Amino acid sequence: MPILVARDLVKVYQRGSSEVRAVDGVTLNVEAGEFMAIMGRSGSGKTTLLDLLGCLLRPTSGALEIDGRSAIGASDGELATIRRERIGFVFQEFNLIPTLTALENVLLPLRYGPRRPDRQARATELLELVGLGSRTSHRPTELSGGEQQRVAIARSLVNEPAVILADEPTGELDSATSDTLMETLRSLHRDRQVTIIIVTHDAGIAGRTDRVVRLSDGRVVADERRDEPGFDRALADKPAANGHGGRVWAGVR
Repeated sequence: MPILVARDLVKVYQRGSSEVRAVDGVTLNVEAGEFMAIMGRSGSGKTTLLDLLGCLLRPTSGALEIDGRSAIGASDGELATIRRERIGFVFQEFNLIPTLTALENVLLPLRYGPRRPDRQARATELLELVGLGSRTSHRPTELSGGEQQRVAIARSLVNEPAVILADEPTGELDSATSDTLMETLRSLHRDRQVTIIIVTHDAGIAGRTDRVVRLSDGRVVADERRDEPGFDRALADKPAANGHGGRVWAGVR
């Protein structure tokens, strides 16, 4: 059974007297254990789609299931539980609390669920997993950008989610650090069979995943897998299937 199922997802924003269809009828199945990228130019709707899949936004219409459970019509509290228990988030800006140490930042999501007796050991183990076992007491300002993003990855794993959603996780990093980060994500996928979905505009990053879904104007225009003939690492360089590039709408990513 797919871990995520989207059917005809639509997200409409009102911009004055106009409507912007940021996501326009997306249908997508994500199997457990996939390592995939959602690509598109600025304004293509890729971040909006990720936010819908992560229950950070409610769709205007369509269906969404997570682990066979419908997220449509769920209360705010039920959506918060889904996000806390089933989904881990990694953001471009890291979103670490500057006054907390790396260990305290990783522990933060555990404050909002049942108290775990092994919480300290769990957070320490995850920091060691991402290569920061010697940096647990450092605050974000004492860490490099790549180290901060690895703290964010450890934090995303602390509740043992079924899915990690990463929004431009290499966007603030140099190319060498981006390579290291992608190797970290690949190792997590390989060793722990975590489902990982990365939003990116970078064909090089997308080409290191096993599946690339490309959006243009809020619609899926390509869906390719590494094990299929013709898998294209440079998918982003192709013209959109509808004949024009992704339009840039105010407030739509």
